[in-house]
Amino acid sequence: MNQNIQQIYGVSDSQVARHRVLRNTYWLLAISMIPTVLGAWLGVQMGFSLFVGSPLISFILFMAIAFGFFFAIEKTKNSGLGVLFLLGFTFFMGLMLSRMIGAVLHNFSNGADLIIIAFGGTAGILAVMATIATVSKRDFSGLGKWLFAGLLVIIVASVLNIFLHIPALYLVVSVAVIALFSGYILYDVQQIVKGGETNYITATLNIYLDVYNIFVSLLRLLSYFAGNRN
Repeated sequence: MNQNIQQIYGVSDSQVARHRVLRNTYWLLAISMIPTVLGAWLGVQMGFSLFVGSPLISFILFMAIAFGFFFAIEKTKNSGLGVLFLLGFTFFMGLMLSRMIGAVLHNFSNGADLIIIAFGGTAGILAVMATIATVSKRDFSGLGKWLFAGLLVIIVASVLNIFLHIPALYLVVSVAVIALFSGYILYDVQQIVKGGETNYITATLNIYLDVYNIFVSLLRLLSYFAGNRN
């Protein structure tokens, strides 16, 4: 039956497989928001902070834990255990987000509105970029090396600003992150569409990181420019 339908509509097995990966990726991405929200809520309630005494040590600990999750997800990506590790990682990222969420809610009278706007803006960017990546005939695979180079520059600038505390650099990095990870959505979604990425757990992790970084940077910019301080 399925083979007959494929023949009628001229759909190949590889196209069906790509569609399945894309569909599963979007479903898992949506599900991953649940532990993220839960982690953020618990973190706000508990006053969670990975290492409040030193931003640099906090950054190093975060990277160590994150790469531990990346390693575990990569090793188990072909089993149900990979989904559990992915959801565990998104819960951890929610915890890491909680300090910023708590600060926005505490310091700004319109903090809840800023969070909702940032979420809506992130969803809009995801929808637009994913649609372009899906329907466009243009090949975005060449963006990969440029996006990675941009990511390295942003990481270096962010680490330097831990010591420099330059507000202008903080804003420039936030804008650059939104642009960079919007480009990564184009790249990552088209990797699925073109068959370059065939594992939906890995694909979900990539797009989740894109969405997470865009949300954080949007919230930073909104807090700076549109926040009404208490």
